[in-house]
Amino acid sequence: MEHILDNPVWNALISGNKHLSYGNDEVRFFHREVSPFVAFKENTTDHFQILFEILPDDCPALIVSPVELTIPNSWKVLNFVKGIQMVCNTATDMEEPKPNLKPLTIEHVPQMVALAKLTNPGPFESRTIEFGHYFGVFDDEKLIAMAGQRMHAFDYAEVSAVCTHPDYTGKGYAKQLMLQQLHRMRGIGVTPFLHVRTENARAINVYEHLGFTKRTDAYFYFMRKVR
Repeated sequence: MEHILDNPVWNALISGNKHLSYGNDEVRFFHREVSPFVAFKENTTDHFQILFEILPDDCPALIVSPVELTIPNSWKVLNFVKGIQMVCNTATDMEEPKPNLKPLTIEHVPQMVALAKLTNPGPFESRTIEFGHYFGVFDDEKLIAMAGQRMHAFDYAEVSAVCTHPDYTGKGYAKQLMLQQLHRMRGIGVTPFLHVRTENARAINVYEHLGFTKRTDAYFYFMRKVR
């Protein structure tokens, strides 16, 4: 049987993120202002064609898979990223996060989008905050670090958008934000997971120290329709 996290986007779109989901019983996607992620019940050529037919023409499509895919000629791959998927199954006690983290709201979206654009933790759009549970660190009124949740696939929740402004790295902000997310997720009984670029050794090291281990490879395809 396929593991839930072998197809995390699909399973999020039919469970914890269903309220943000569009599509049908075979192909689903988010509104482009929430996230470019799309997903298939099964990765088949027919499902790529269904996506081509139902996805609005101005929307990009981002697919994640535990194996490399053959993308049909009707799609142009704009970017390909190799990453890994990590899961935190440890039940050991961990330190409490410091109380300098602030919940992020709609008023913070412009700064959140700007920080994500600067640091490139992954796609972050004007409505990505609707995934929920975003917290940040501020220097006066300036957002300098943040993290939140993205996919909520049944009893798994994805930590996402973990990023720190380049002028403020090395101060432990990412660790504090991660601790906050892990405590919150454990408190509601879900297992944390995340995705990270293969070459991001610094982030992987932080995640491993917090109890994350590699579960599988993850291949990301950012595409647009060919007309």
